[in-house]
Amino acid sequence: MLLANSAVTNVDADLKEPESAMSLPSGTVTFLFTDIEGSTRLWEQQPEAMRDALARHDTLLRSAIEDNSGVVFKTVGDAFCAAFSTAPDALKAALAAQCALHAATHTADLSLRVRMAMHTGAAELRDNDYFGQPLSRVARLLSAGHGGQTLLSDVAHNLTQDTLPPAVLLRSLGEHRLKDLGRPEPVFQLIHPDLPSEFPPLKSLNNADMPNNLPQQVTSFIGREQEIEAVKFLLDRTRLLTLTGSGGCGKTRLALQVAADILEKYPEGVWLVELAALTDPTLVVQTVAQTLNVTEEPGKPRLQTLLGALASRRLLIILDNCEHLLDACAHLADALLTSCHDVHILASSREGLGIAGETLYRIPSLSLPDLKQTATPASLFAYESVRLFVDRSAAALPAFTVTDANAYALASVCHRLDGIPLAIELASARVRSLSLEEINARLDNRFRLLTGGSRTALPRQQTLRALIDWSYDLLNPQEKRLFCRLSVFAGGWTLEAAAEVGMDAGEEWEALDLLTSLIDKSLVVTEPAQFEEEHTRYHLMETVRQYARDRLMEGEGVDLIRGRHQAYFAALAEAAAPHLAGPNATHWLRQLESEHSNLRTAIEWGNDDVALGIAVRLFRFWEVRGHYTEGRKLLAETLSRHGAQTRSALRASALNAAGVLAGTQSDQSAARALLEESLTINRELGNKQGIAHALGNLSTLAVDQGDYTVAQLLLEQCLSLLQDLNDKRGIARSLGSLGSFHFRRGDHTKACQVVEQSLALYRELDDKRGISRSLGNLSIFASDQGNYAVAQSLQEAALAIDRELGNKRSLANSLNGLGCIALEQGDYVSARPLQEESLILCREIGDKMGIARALSNLGYIAFGEGDSTTACSLFEQCRELYQKLENKEGIGQSLLNLGILASEKHDYATAHALLDQGLTLNRALDAKSLIAFFLEAFAALAARQQKLERSARLWGAAEAIRKAIGTPLPPYERVRYDRWVMDARDSLGAASFAAAWEQGGSMTIEQAIEYALQSTAA
Repeated sequence: MLLANSAVTNVDADLKEPESAMSLPSGTVTFLFTDIEGSTRLWEQQPEAMRDALARHDTLLRSAIEDNSGVVFKTVGDAFCAAFSTAPDALKAALAAQCALHAATHTADLSLRVRMAMHTGAAELRDNDYFGQPLSRVARLLSAGHGGQTLLSDVAHNLTQDTLPPAVLLRSLGEHRLKDLGRPEPVFQLIHPDLPSEFPPLKSLNNADMPNNLPQQVTSFIGREQEIEAVKFLLDRTRLLTLTGSGGCGKTRLALQVAADILEKYPEGVWLVELAALTDPTLVVQTVAQTLNVTEEPGKPRLQTLLGALASRRLLIILDNCEHLLDACAHLADALLTSCHDVHILASSREGLGIAGETLYRIPSLSLPDLKQTATPASLFAYESVRLFVDRSAAALPAFTVTDANAYALASVCHRLDGIPLAIELASARVRSLSLEEINARLDNRFRLLTGGSRTALPRQQTLRALIDWSYDLLNPQEKRLFCRLSVFAGGWTLEAAAEVGMDAGEEWEALDLLTSLIDKSLVVTEPAQFEEEHTRYHLMETVRQYARDRLMEGEGVDLIRGRHQAYFAALAEAAAPHLAGPNATHWLRQLESEHSNLRTAIEWGNDDVALGIAVRLFRFWEVRGHYTEGRKLLAETLSRHGAQTRSALRASALNAAGVLAGTQSDQSAARALLEESLTINRELGNKQGIAHALGNLSTLAVDQGDYTVAQLLLEQCLSLLQDLNDKRGIARSLGSLGSFHFRRGDHTKACQVVEQSLALYRELDDKRGISRSLGNLSIFASDQGNYAVAQSLQEAALAIDRELGNKRSLANSLNGLGCIALEQGDYVSARPLQEESLILCREIGDKMGIARALSNLGYIAFGEGDSTTACSLFEQCRELYQKLENKEGIGQSLLNLGILASEKHDYATAHALLDQGLTLNRALDAKSLIAFFLEAFAALAARQQKLERSARLWGAAEAIRKAIGTPLPPYERVRYDRWVMDARDSLGAASFAAAWEQGGSMTIEQAIEYALQSTAA
């Protein structure tokens, strides 16, 4: 007899995770990484033997690791990543594994040479994986070794040298620059009599066999794992690869890191040519020659000398920062590609060199946290931008820590800086004097805040503004003008919008040429269309947009460009409004969603009448897509600017829209005031359609507060006006509301007839939103009759429409309806996720009534599963919500459910008090189905107290009501109901029970209610 609560609508493949059951060590951890030397070649040459050898390898390694208290937390191909709580355990595992593998080579068909590396450090543990610099360090150490060799970092050596296993020595191999380009690392090798001890020189940057001039970096390299692999892949397939991207995105650091990783592929070296400081294009060839130690020959052009010297050499040249010397760099690169067939070039530039044979790779921003997700220290470390900020902040302020309190501010800072590495580094330097929250609060003035970079860095890398100045100064006058004007867009734009707002003549082709140039220079970013019918979109990263905005404000004509922007988006809103309920609603809703930020901006500035007109036309979009809070805010602000003294149809429409959104969020007092003011103005103007809309919405408000008499009166007035106006969509909406009245009052047949009329009108209009609403109501009616197959089919059809439209509130209702259908059949497993998804959506859009419904149904699921404690807590939450909403029907449902729970616990006094209060409250609503539930609950309570004649009369009265309204007891209640009735009949006697049942069935509803309310608590 608990009441389910439906809404009746009124208006990588080879990567393996840890298999060990052991918990992963945390805090300071020793990592042991391993891989097989030359495994790709072995697979190609001896696949069968390799398969058997690899199986033995895996068994031996896993056994050695786990026997020494280690945990394999990841395998990638044939590589093992293991973690240990102590360094001595890791060393014992490495020794045992190498000895076992070495012994196996004497009996195996194929011997494997495995290199290993150990390092100790503090790492972040999240989702059975580790993050942090220690992992990068041990990976770089491993890449320097050879098959059969085990290497230790300095810290791992220090932690193991006093507890070495018997016969083990740790030989110093000196300091080596590993391929992370960071500080030199003292490296040690494990020596044991049973293992080989002599190996070639380490493959580090010190190795004379791998010549290079790669500079040591004073800061660590963070993230970019996918980008590194992508650049390596492309370098294997092209001889000229240009890394492009906005200033400060990390092109140079990525190029250097990739170069360090692939040194062995270029026997005559990897050479960095730094061009940023050059201003004379004629010095490019000379700078390259000097870097490569190519001496100028008298009487011979420098380029010819350089090409001759490199003609037969295999090397990689890194041309860094080409954008201000494009022509000279392009000419040189073309000559090298043509004349020197083993020379490869890796260039970095804000735009490509534009020559044949060039491959472009755009460097994305660092990965960013989702601000919609709850930020915690553990969850944030999955994102590169956060790891970079934390690493640099710890260097600036060793006491810096990420906590639950500042986690959101950290996520916000990284997000607002667009994941630009240089911007993040500049911001992290401020932790010495500001908290994360203070840094975040000051980012609106980021060009003042983000200064003070390294004194040894290039001037443009010392402040964020100087960085973008460098790109801006390279633009021609036409590019500069459009670039600055594009800053008025928020959330991106289309080509058509750029032409209309940014070009004086509105010429689309000229706008396209300029946009393409700005894209090539890494100032404008393209966004591929999400849907087939959408246009390509463009945007400026927020940091770049703020710079462009500042430049625009420095000049003249700001008001002109803002006026164009407002006019353009006012026209879009006007074009979209008539279609938001028609057959093309999906297309227009998507278009408004993609332009929502621009529409918001257009409302916030400029002409107040135009702004109010945009807001009114967006009302249905806000309602469908669940932007209730934002819609209310923008309408309130625009109405305030517009002036209360204005008595226009536009103002009345805005008040009506604001009232509906307030009612949707169950803010009844605000909704009523807004709707009544709208009604007053419309009556003053004689605007029948406006009057009808206000009356219909006031009717919905009355329903939500359980005042059905007033609601029906208002609705009938509304319907009469709409019929006079032949407003079919309004008539359809009003008929749907009228159907819900009939349903609540137990007239199932009339309810179905009226809603089917509404559905027919909506189908005639091809109004998908209205069709969904009608199907949802018909589903509820069918479910109430026990026709679950029909109910589910109808609700699923509604759900499909809701998903297509992105109608969040209707989607939440449909999910709730499907959950109730499953719930009423006792299928709690299927019901729970549907109700939980509905609850999430309702909370997202602020639909308090929907929240209460979902909580109530989750309470019933908990009760059905035997968890009365959880059920009681959820029903209490529902009652509190409904009380705040002043929703009498909802309060009554909650009291009914709480009363039944109290009865189940044999707390009869509490049960009777709750049921008494609930039935009294709902008596005036004349909701017959709910009254039947109350009578059945009172009957069960009487039966528990052995007042069997009383229970029989109440059951008889409830059954008579159900027969009269055509609403049978739901099947999920039938088993328990039949058991109660049978036990009472057996105890009282069939004849006496039947007589009492008949007496109850002859009562009027009012008599039955009075009888139920008589005290049985004693």
